[in-house]
Order: sequence, then structure tokens, then C-alpha cells
Amino acid sequence: MNKILYLIAILFLFASCEPDIDDFEPKAGNADFSSYVAIGNSLTAGYASGDLYKSSQQNSFPSMLAEKFALVGGGNFNQPLMTDDAGFGNRLILGISENCLGEAGLGPVPYPEQPSPANFASIADQGPFNNMGVPGAKSFHLVTDGYGQLNPYFGRFASGPNTSVLADAMLVQPTFFTAWVGNNDVLTYATAGGEADSITSEAVFTQALGATLQTLTSTGAKGAIANIPDITNIPFFNTVPYNPVVVSAEQAQQLNAAYAQYNQGADQMGVDHITFQEGPNAMVIEDEDLAAIGGIRQIKENELVLLTIPQDSLRCAGWGSQKPVPAQYVLDAEEIQEITAATVMYNGIIENYADQFDLAHVDVAARMVDAADDDGIRYDGVGYSVEFVSGGLFSLDGVHLTGQGYAIVANEFIHAINEKYNAELPTVSATNYPGVQFP
Repeated sequence: MNKILYLIAILFLFASCEPDIDDFEPKAGNADFSSYVAIGNSLTAGYASGDLYKSSQQNSFPSMLAEKFALVGGGNFNQPLMTDDAGFGNRLILGISENCLGEAGLGPVPYPEQPSPANFASIADQGPFNNMGVPGAKSFHLVTDGYGQLNPYFGRFASGPNTSVLADAMLVQPTFFTAWVGNNDVLTYATAGGEADSITSEAVFTQALGATLQTLTSTGAKGAIANIPDITNIPFFNTVPYNPVVVSAEQAQQLNAAYAQYNQGADQMGVDHITFQEGPNAMVIEDEDLAAIGGIRQIKENELVLLTIPQDSLRCAGWGSQKPVPAQYVLDAEEIQEITAATVMYNGIIENYADQFDLAHVDVAARMVDAADDDGIRYDGVGYSVEFVSGGLFSLDGVHLTGQGYAIVANEFIHAINEKYNAELPTVSATNYPGVQFP
């Protein structure tokens, strides 16, 4: 009997030591969340799977943050919502399609419904808006007057034809803001395979971001600013391998004979031969630096193939073997180096501005490096990685996040805000939001 009473006493002691989650009381700390504005690009808007649509906007990370801010005095968070889930008509979903060989498989296919004309109409009268994320916007676009005339995503909710994103952000008289700026300053060049657009210069980026933060903090608002992930850690650049050209022994022999003359010229220039063997082979790609011998070569293992490369052209049209893959579908070593250098430079500027303006610094780049590791990352007992479709973080365009991915970003903001402003904001449960939806 005494032993039973002793065990009961021990169990009671352990039970009394367990924390009571009902005792947690969210606190604002040193920040005022009564009027929150989010400024940035598609990643702030909630863009996913190739487009911006109503449910993706509702699952944007600023919307998640606003829900937590509401627990500590945060006010209304008004988003420029689309009227449906078709957006501008570019959305992708997972579905079954048939390739040029007649093989059926699961992959991204167009969303089956047509967008409403209302998605393209102005909703300026519903503003001002708290989510000022504009797909396609670079750092200097945010301070460009009349940008809505150039960008239809902003044009549909801009307060007037000559306003800027930053000016409209200030209409809500923010007391707190988040800024995730700069991804497009390098990303649009990268997603064009380095063949279109350009990387924003250090001077322009520094001036534009500085002007944005100066204005946002001009009335005493506090905020958080996030850095830029390395593009080599996202599935858009890591899903298609460098060696997808599979040939038989006979085909390899025929290709080697066809490239014999090229290889003679390669010897004279001191560059690598184009060679094929049975099994997987590196693709033949365009290279303007080798114009003297046809402007082609085989891709190197450390170079990147874009997700947008037409797969049927590889399967059935001789791309990568008989025909070179166009340069816009590949990032060569020099382009990767340019992109990486620019990203490091931008992130240094962002970190310096976080110190200068006394802002919370959100290291999203480090979290994406973790996700790219073999073990990935875990949230709420669920594993996430940068694998296309199966990784759970990225949507079907390979660049933008799923709802669960945006929840993880929201938590990175919350951790940084709590630390910087002595706040006690609860984190977001990622599993409450959608990942990649299977048919």
C-alpha cells in the first residue's frame, strides 16, 4: 500500500512540473503591431504554382503573421484578393498528361478553369492594402512612380496611375512592416538562363532598398527584413539533371561519328570533345564563346538545367544529342558565379540595413540551406526538403513556396521578431496549410 501511495505521489510531482500551454500569453514586446504592412514581391504576395490566386494569397506568410499580430493588438489586414483560384490564368496543378512517347505520367498541368474577368479589373476602391507584395517587382520597382502601368499585378490595386508601391504601402500608416526585397533583382536573370534581363547593380539596389526602409521607418515604425536564398537551393534549377540524354551503344557510336569533325576543331581550340556512351549522357548545349566550332559543347556537371526545358524535345526531338539545347534553358558556370556573387552582395546590404535601421534580420537563406541538406528540415514532426513536388516546401513552379513553405517562412519571421523586440508571438503550425495537392 505504501508503495502505491509513493508512486502516486511521484506521478503527481511530475504532472505538476509540466508546463501549462494555457499559461502562455502572447506579448508585443517593444513593437506596435496595430497597423502592419508587408512590402515585397511574389513571395510576399503569396504567389504559388505559376500564378497569384485567391487561396494562395490567403496562405501568404504576411497573412499568417497578421493572425499572430492580432493576438497582441494587431489590426485589420487587407489583401488585394483575386476573385477566384484561377488568377491570371497561369496556375499549375498536378495532373496526368501524356508525353510524346505515349507514356502517361503525373506532373504539372494547367489549371482547368478560366480566370474571371474581375481578376483583371481595378480594385483600388477596396484599399488601402496591407499586403503590398507585387509579383515581378524588383527593389527599384517599389519606388518607381507609375509602376502599376507596367505591372498588371500592381495595376489592379494601385491607388492611382502615377503612384508607387512604397507610396501605397504608407497609406496604411504602418507601425510595423516586413520587407522581403531583392529576390527578383537576380532571379529574373537566372530564370531566363542568363539570356534576358539583367542583375541589378549594387548601387541601384543599395539606393532603392535604402529609400524604401527610410520611408517605412520615417514615422517610427519598427520592422523585419529578410535576406535572399541562393537560387541553387531551389528546385527550378535542381530538378532536371545535366545528363538526361540516354542512348544505346549503337546510337552512341553514330553520335560520336557525327561529332568527329567538331572534335577535331575542339582539339585545335583546346576544349573538351563531345562524346557519347551507352546510358545517360551530358546534354549538348549552345555556347556562343565557341562560335568558331559551331557554338556548342556538352554541359558540365556543375552547371544547371532549368525546370522549364521542354521535356518532349529531349525525348523526341533530338535536343541534347542531335541538336543543342538553347542557352535560355541552361545556367553555365560563369552565369552561376555572377548570380551567386550578386546574392551574397545583396544579403550583405540587407544585413547592414537591418543594423542601420535597427530591424529584425530574418535569415531565410540559412533555412533554405538547411532544407537543401540530405536530412532536410522538420516542422511539426513533418520533414521538408527542396525536392520538386515531394519535398513539400516548393510549389509546382519550382520557385515559389507552398502554403506549408510560407508557414515555415512566417515562423522564421516570428523567431526574429520575438528575439529583436522581446515579443512573445506564437509560431504557425505548418500542417494547417496546404502543401502540393495530389489528384
